[in-house]
Amino acid sequence: MPNNLLPASGPGRPKDLAKRKAILEAAKTLFLSNGYDGSSMDAIAAEAGVSKLTVYSHFTDKEKLFAEAVKSKCEEQLPELLFELSDEVPVAQALMSIGLGFHTLINSRESVELHRVMVSLAAQDSTLSKVFYEAGPERVLHGMEDFLRQADQAGKLRVANPLHAADQFFCLIKGGSNFRLLIGCGEALQDAEAEAHVRDAVEVFMRAFRLDAPRSE
Repeated sequence: MPNNLLPASGPGRPKDLAKRKAILEAAKTLFLSNGYDGSSMDAIAAEAGVSKLTVYSHFTDKEKLFAEAVKSKCEEQLPELLFELSDEVPVAQALMSIGLGFHTLINSRESVELHRVMVSLAAQDSTLSKVFYEAGPERVLHGMEDFLRQADQAGKLRVANPLHAADQFFCLIKGGSNFRLLIGCGEALQDAEAEAHVRDAVEVFMRAFRLDAPRSE
């Protein structure tokens, strides 16, 4: 039986996907090293080894390319499937996976540099800040919100306000170490230390939203 959900294949498809990936990688590299204003579409095309026309054929403008680069970076560590509740995986284990992925993402060199770029632009271009937030942090936050809503509806957690709870979960994962890292006053937690930090955060979160916890709006 043919699978109509599979994308149609063609001679140019692998090449097009490879070019798109090369453009995204080039954009991430240049946006981080040169900032948004210092990264032209010409420079990104040259870095990716394609023509500027090819860049525009995949991404209509620089703002769109920036948004897709941010989204791509988030999806590397937090793919959408990670936020799907499964009967086979205990909630605490799923929260550990999400927490570890988020911790790795926000403490990566690329993420730290990108956040510093956005802070430097915050007073200059609110539109770009909105593009960044919607492409990255907001997408991740709503993914977590959906996961917690599923957990509440399935009777696995007691979550009155999934959006607020999602925000609280990520704040627990960030802790103080991420802020110190952003301002250059500390190093990112690594390996066993990072895992212990995420596990502690998950345990605190589970206690707050366990089924017998008081439900507050």
